[in-house]
Amino acid sequence: MSGVRKAEMPRSARSHMPAPLRFALRELRGARQGFIVFLACLIVGVMAIAGIGSFAAALTEGLHREGRTILDGDLDFTLVQRQAGEAERAFMQRHGALSEVAQLRAMARAGDGDASLVEMKAVDGAYPLVGKLELDPPLPKAELLREQDGIWGAAADEALLARLNLQPGSRIEVGTAIFEIRARLVSEPDQLSAGIGFGARMLVSTAALEATGLIQPGSLVRWSYRLRLPDAGTEAMHAVEQEAQREFEDSGFQIRSRENASPQLERNVNRIAQFLTLVALTALLVGGVGVANGVSSHLATRREVIATMKAMGASRRVIFATYGLEILLIALVGITIGLLLGAALPFVASAAIASLLPFPLSPGVDWSALALAGLYGLLVAATFTVWPLAAAQEAPVSVLFRDGFDARKPRPGPFAMALTAGLGLLLAAVAVLSADDWRTALMFLGGAVAVFVLLRLVALGVMALARRLPRPHAPMVRLALGNVHRPGALTPTVVLSLGLGLTLLVAIALVDRSLNDELTGPLQEEAPSFFFVDIPSASEADFRAFIVEKAPEAQFRAVPMLRGRITHVAGRPVHEVKVAADSAWVLNSDRGISMSQTLPEGSQLVAGEWWQPGETRPLISFDEKLAGRLGLELGDTVSVNVLGRNITATIANLRRVKWERLNINFVMVFSPGTFAGAPHSVLATLTWPGGADAAQEVALLKEVAQAFPAVTSVRVKESLDQAAEMLGQLSLGIRAASIITLLTSILVLAGALAAGHQHRVYDAVVLKTMGATRTRLLGSYVLEYAGLGLVTAVFAVGAGSLAAWAVTVLVMDIPFTFAPMAALGAVAAALVLTVGFGLLGTFRALGQAPARVLRHL
Repeated sequence: MSGVRKAEMPRSARSHMPAPLRFALRELRGARQGFIVFLACLIVGVMAIAGIGSFAAALTEGLHREGRTILDGDLDFTLVQRQAGEAERAFMQRHGALSEVAQLRAMARAGDGDASLVEMKAVDGAYPLVGKLELDPPLPKAELLREQDGIWGAAADEALLARLNLQPGSRIEVGTAIFEIRARLVSEPDQLSAGIGFGARMLVSTAALEATGLIQPGSLVRWSYRLRLPDAGTEAMHAVEQEAQREFEDSGFQIRSRENASPQLERNVNRIAQFLTLVALTALLVGGVGVANGVSSHLATRREVIATMKAMGASRRVIFATYGLEILLIALVGITIGLLLGAALPFVASAAIASLLPFPLSPGVDWSALALAGLYGLLVAATFTVWPLAAAQEAPVSVLFRDGFDARKPRPGPFAMALTAGLGLLLAAVAVLSADDWRTALMFLGGAVAVFVLLRLVALGVMALARRLPRPHAPMVRLALGNVHRPGALTPTVVLSLGLGLTLLVAIALVDRSLNDELTGPLQEEAPSFFFVDIPSASEADFRAFIVEKAPEAQFRAVPMLRGRITHVAGRPVHEVKVAADSAWVLNSDRGISMSQTLPEGSQLVAGEWWQPGETRPLISFDEKLAGRLGLELGDTVSVNVLGRNITATIANLRRVKWERLNINFVMVFSPGTFAGAPHSVLATLTWPGGADAAQEVALLKEVAQAFPAVTSVRVKESLDQAAEMLGQLSLGIRAASIITLLTSILVLAGALAAGHQHRVYDAVVLKTMGATRTRLLGSYVLEYAGLGLVTAVFAVGAGSLAAWAVTVLVMDIPFTFAPMAALGAVAAALVLTVGFGLLGTFRALGQAPARVLRHL
């Protein structure tokens, strides 16, 4: 039997094996060179999925392992706008060591009049309970923070020192207190638990905080009470947590344990990992085309073997099982290599970027991530293998014995079609069920499938158009046009292999461009110049008069504001409410709330009616989108804990809110009578028509800081610049991950050209025999590949732009921006790749000896 060798295995062992397995093991001996691209596609895709999942698990495990240090204790009890009462303190002190920490935003003023927003943290003598405070120079905490001659000690981070041109020994004012910067704040053990802040960090004592005069009724201060238990066991910790929840059910405490020390960071890690996993899965799906090409290419080299087997009586089932097992064994090799490389990624990353992370990674073998990646690899390999396998078993013996090309393509039977569809649906189901946000996964996979189908239709359309065009007089053009639509043309494979990768890259580039333009363009022009926070309600009139005097041409708007935490939704406790991951934030912590007699600016009433003047019932206006995701309707109730009291209000109407303009607005707006008499602060914005220049904003910032030291001024431009910087860092990581898809596309393209190599050899030999020159053949191939690359790039630009438009306009609710450079980059990449790889294969085909091919015609 031509091309078949016996496997090195004892005859007795082989005799007990099923025939397909014996044949498959023999076929493996000659399959090493035909599956390079097949293996590469599986290795890259599986490695990416396993590596992303393992790295995310290492980050999450690091958070959990260091949870006690990050939280600075075993349990954290947080209140907003009020301190814990005596009974609450007594409860916590009864169970372990207690530390009180207050955090708020404030304005720091230097001697030259410069001012900067700071994230001030006031700590007591017990801080830190677990971790270590690092200072430069190292000082005892008592010496660092003590008061001397009316001057309080403080530590500031590098950002504050740079903004106000300070150094250790410099003095600044915060509120009505004077501070001496005695050390540089290197790191705080609990910094991650507080989330991301926009101001520079400053550490003071709780006594110094009282001296600033910033603590007023309604001031936005977050009080955290960290508890270190004598018994650090998990059961003891949970017992204390449950006891606190029962005893202080209506106190408004947000209770966290060391198991979820930084829930916001953990959620973000999981979301980014899920998105990157979907990108890697897209790369694996693109690699599926390479798998199909690899299988087809290998089966084309085994034509004589398959023909001989069929001629000797082998059934279709035996042939299908033989080569199916062979491909399965090879796929397992590729998947195993990909899993090993993916499992190694957390260890490599731990060594490479450990110094850049605020907590140590906890690298290890994450079996769930590896199992998911392996399952993806198996399903993709199986889905894209069934069709070419079934086609090979359907081919008649007369076709398989020919060396020349035959135009007839056998079509797989109904069973193969059903099996392929079933495997594809199973793959989609695994992707959706394994995702935290199944809606995002479904949309992503739906888009990928739609692009696959459209690319196939584009390829068929190009072939149909080329077939119907008039025959050009130029031989090179006529030959190139014929190559596009002839039987066995590479058009479908080339368009499909590059199209999806380029589409993804274009979509990501355009979404990134739209976000950057929104943050640096119209948003900065139309957004307020300042947010003023913590304006005492008693000083609102004086502050308004001051702003009107200093900036008469600007628009000043102020609203009352409190902080509250949703405790019940439609009568159900929030922990019983099932909500999508992208909306869970509204229930996870406290929210800003306000009261208004009229419909807030930037809102549109979409359901219900606004309350009448003088309304005394507790009514609430809710954001329309979030209400739908929480399952709320008109007439439902929402309970909010404000200042330790639970207030239950009825939903009177729903609003559509335009969040993107950064005007003052809230998820929940209550009727004025709901919180009558409750202490509150005032939130205000200042907007210059047409925008203000930087010098004008800085001058006003200094004047407000001097005249109203208790008011926190947030310059919107600085916040947007920081947001743009963080977005740039995130986009860099996402782009790097999407490059994997393009790399896989390149591998698939190379495999497609390798699969068509036999046809190229046949064409080249026949045309050279009939007098065609090497230059003319090369020219025709350049035209063919350039045309296919251009068509693919045009489709990728169109499909990527459409996908980016849907994400930005329908999901993010921001304007879409088209970036010509992204389109030109896609066109250039497609032309370079198709022409480059096409010519490489063509040179090989032109170098074949005619005699070996012609003797079989």
